[in-house]
Amino acid sequence: MLGSRFLGLVAWAVAGWLSFAATSAAVDPQPRPNIVFLIGDDQSWKDYGFMGHPFIQTPHLDKLASESLVFPQGYVPTSLCRASLATMITGLYPHQHKITSNDPPLPPGKNGATAMQDEGYLRMRAEMVAEFNKSPTLPKLLTPVGYVSHQSGKWWEGNACRCGGFTEAMTIGDPRRGGRHGDVGLTIGRQGLQPVFTFIDESRKAGKPFYLWYAPIMPHQPHNPPERLLKKYRDKTPSVHVAKYWAMCEWFDETIGEVLAHLDKRGLRQNTLVVYLHDNGWIQDPNAPKYAPKSKRSPYDGGTRTPIMIRWPGHITPARSDHFATSLDLLPTVLTAIGKKPTPDLPGLNLLDTQAVGKRDTVYGEIFEHNAVDIHDPAANLQYRWVIHGHWKLIVPQAPNVQNGSVELYDLAQDPDETRNLAAAHPDRVAALRKRLDAWWSPGK
Repeated sequence: MLGSRFLGLVAWAVAGWLSFAATSAAVDPQPRPNIVFLIGDDQSWKDYGFMGHPFIQTPHLDKLASESLVFPQGYVPTSLCRASLATMITGLYPHQHKITSNDPPLPPGKNGATAMQDEGYLRMRAEMVAEFNKSPTLPKLLTPVGYVSHQSGKWWEGNACRCGGFTEAMTIGDPRRGGRHGDVGLTIGRQGLQPVFTFIDESRKAGKPFYLWYAPIMPHQPHNPPERLLKKYRDKTPSVHVAKYWAMCEWFDETIGEVLAHLDKRGLRQNTLVVYLHDNGWIQDPNAPKYAPKSKRSPYDGGTRTPIMIRWPGHITPARSDHFATSLDLLPTVLTAIGKKPTPDLPGLNLLDTQAVGKRDTVYGEIFEHNAVDIHDPAANLQYRWVIHGHWKLIVPQAPNVQNGSVELYDLAQDPDETRNLAAAHPDRVAALRKRLDAWWSPGK
């Protein structure tokens, strides 16, 4: 009798467990959020309405800021697009993922266009992509847990599906067919957003959580905004070059508004984590169609600082944080949001961990050559390292790569445009910051 009663209890327990398991599998009380990365290209951290620009109108990004956790003191570690984008999707510093420069060394006597016909140059481009493939990417981490993903816009690392891990992509990535930094993907935004809309709609119909990489080549050159936008700014500045750039910022903002409106139209706002930042800064030269000093490719805040915003209704309280954030934080933030534990090798923080973010008082960065000297050795391409501790910033040139360079120290609280080098007046502070910098990464050691 005891034996039959025991077997009956076991059968009851097993049946109950199976029923619970079936119910749990059928009903997910907290479905994983969709993830959307909105990435600007060549825009100063000051050039938004919500950051206080007196003329540039960015109503859609202003609204996003009002709904987000905003880090005005956000940074990218490097101010060149390829290395910066690679950091966003791997969560690693350029000297870790080895993508430090936009391109390999130029063959003797050849420029960018003719180099793309050189077999040795193409081989080095393939080697750079192979180096990138050694690092995990966010799409590769999301696919095993059921995500679909889409790439549009800037993308340097070969075929975005094969090399980046996206389940679908606009970028083909074949240098023999014009592939360098996005090819077909560069049409997004400037020529409409239908591929993005189609991906969102198909993912929704399939019931799949999705990851969207929207990185249009905007406000990046060519600065050819619609005339309706350009005429808004022509009488606000004597420089047509500045007016065109300002109009490009608003045109880019309009495309952001279209993406966000489509999420709302499809009822996806509540369960979508939206991230915004730009890849590097840009200060428009008023006298020519190019960037001014202390912006793109430089170690100054004009090149490395960006507002970083995160929106996830019901999970993130809109606020403006005084703490540092960096593009290295995106990967651990997203992984934590979907219930995955970030690996210990990731240097960034989960931006939703207020205690960890509140303790951070230092950020680091590195600036490299546009064309690498050695595609496998980050130190060979290094120009500057920089560190910000509190409101003090130290910039250290890398000898002999930078000839006649000087150590620079700035008080960002009093001098946000970095115009007064205080290194000579504060040797002890320089030494302390240099010690921090060397402890972070000391090339050659």
